[in-house]
Amino acid sequence: MSTKLYPLTFNPILKERIWGGTKLQTYLNKSINSDITGESWEISTVPNDVSVVNSGFLEGKNINDIIALYPEDFLGKSVLDRFGNQFPLLFKFIDAQQDLSIQLHPNDELAKKRHNSFGKTEMWYVMQADDNARLVVGFKGNSNKEEYLAHLENKTLVSILNEIPVKKGDVFFLETGTIHAIGAGIVIAEIQQTSDITYRIYDWDRVDANGNERELHTELALDAINYNTTQAKVNYELNNNQLNKVVDCDYFKTNILSLKGEVTWNKKRDAFTVLMCTEGHFTLSYEEENYNFKNGDTVLLPASIQGVDMSGEATILEISI
Repeated sequence: MSTKLYPLTFNPILKERIWGGTKLQTYLNKSINSDITGESWEISTVPNDVSVVNSGFLEGKNINDIIALYPEDFLGKSVLDRFGNQFPLLFKFIDAQQDLSIQLHPNDELAKKRHNSFGKTEMWYVMQADDNARLVVGFKGNSNKEEYLAHLENKTLVSILNEIPVKKGDVFFLETGTIHAIGAGIVIAEIQQTSDITYRIYDWDRVDANGNERELHTELALDAINYNTTQAKVNYELNNNQLNKVVDCDYFKTNILSLKGEVTWNKKRDAFTVLMCTEGHFTLSYEEENYNFKNGDTVLLPASIQGVDMSGEATILEISI
């Protein structure tokens, strides 16, 4: 039996959310079990939510198992040197049928001190947006703790926050400390540090089926917030059949490939690479095997894979360290 690593796919980890809907099924082909499914965790090593391979000789093994067996071939030496055996990123698709809570994430220093976790720098790629859909990202103008608390107490926080209309293809890069919320009617691909630490500061006065409000993290958030304005929307070029740079930060690098026909993808970094198909379909050819993917699929190319051939018509996010 071959033990050579190959393009890996995983069982989605589906999450019900009070704001979730059904687009993960109707738009992304996920086998959801409820009409409030908000998230599909595509690749995760968050404790109790570790992704499991769904095909090939590694089927049934989780990412941590594979890292233990093939640390350098899977992660890449540069990732091992920096993060050890920890998988540093988390990949999701999100369906917001209702507004998500207004929230933010702590930086690495705070997250380590308080939660023994990474911080949560993230990016969003808008895959689908209903008419009049919008995001909340940062403040309209520079603010401060006193102004913020006054508006929070008076339930007028939204009046000092920046609401941005969005459309398919928009990209936002969210540094830690940035107040944000995904608005209703949006499907997003999210790339982030491996962390599930969220400080929820306002939830639209929403209650669950039992009449309970969700927990807010007012005190924890105060020294984690960036009170200055931020430019989160990313402008990028989109040329066919080449990697178009979108985000290049300390935690991940993301390119967009608009595939029209055939291309050869060659590795440029000593690290694993993840491909998220956000539209269309494509075939990936490696070692005389063909792997077919469609909108809503995510595939991990271990670091040992140096190149593959790709064909089809698709929009693909290419993410690495």
